[in-house]
Amino acid sequence: MLLGLAGVAIFSLTLPFTRMAVAAFEPSFVALGRALVAALLAGLWLLWQRAPLPPRAALPQLAVVSLGCVIGFPWLTSIAMRTLPASHGAVLVGVLPLATALFSALRGYEKPSRGFWLMAVLGSSLVAGFALQQSGGSLHAADLAVFAAVLLAAMGYAEGGRLSRTMGGQQVISWALLLSVPLVLPVVLWECRGSWDAMLHAGARAWGGFAYVSVFSMFIGFFFWYRGMALGGVARVGQVQLVQPFLSIVGAALVLGETIELSNILFALAVISVVAMGRKMQISSEKDVQ
Repeated sequence: MLLGLAGVAIFSLTLPFTRMAVAAFEPSFVALGRALVAALLAGLWLLWQRAPLPPRAALPQLAVVSLGCVIGFPWLTSIAMRTLPASHGAVLVGVLPLATALFSALRGYEKPSRGFWLMAVLGSSLVAGFALQQSGGSLHAADLAVFAAVLLAAMGYAEGGRLSRTMGGQQVISWALLLSVPLVLPVVLWECRGSWDAMLHAGARAWGGFAYVSVFSMFIGFFFWYRGMALGGVARVGQVQLVQPFLSIVGAALVLGETIELSNILFALAVISVVAMGRKMQISSEKDVQ
């Protein structure tokens, strides 16, 4: 749970720093450029570790991780951050734990108890209610992009969490990053055509945001996250993400100057309480399910 929380703390600053980056760069460059930077780091790490090639049977799962966590989630959230406040988008991402548990259950990896599902639905309902309360009872057009991003990330988290039990979290995210290079490299080069000078003069704030999402959000955070899920289970450790929206709100206040309201604190306390109760609920492992 502590490893999962460390990963969540790193991920919680993704949207604020993404919003900083897309203020100067195209969303596709921010999303896919960060994948290239992280892939370079992953390649160096694999060489340093002298890691073996992944087994052929793991390639489909690595492809899902790459599609969901490396390409889909970053791209769609980068688009959304052009128009949504980081604090608003962060709250919508709060449904990710429920989506992760859902995909894990559908794939037959884990079988949460009814009590666990009740806590997951309750926590996600609190997050959804918070989003509606903050937006005056309606959702922005970019919210659909965030929800689609959540579904893709949930697929990647569920597959990556299970694969980490045999390969290790560091190798899972590293090979998933390298697997994405043939897809993202042409798009990044296309986005950069004729705009290198403007990008180089984008300013320290934009480049700082891009650096954070490249090194921490796209690479280091997954070391903690997948290791935590490998040890504690996808569904249970995934519940830690319920606190991510509120960590993101604090991050948005510190990084972007967005306002923290009393309702934010009250919802945060409610969600943390639900996470604590969810930890106590029974979850059958993959072996138990079989």
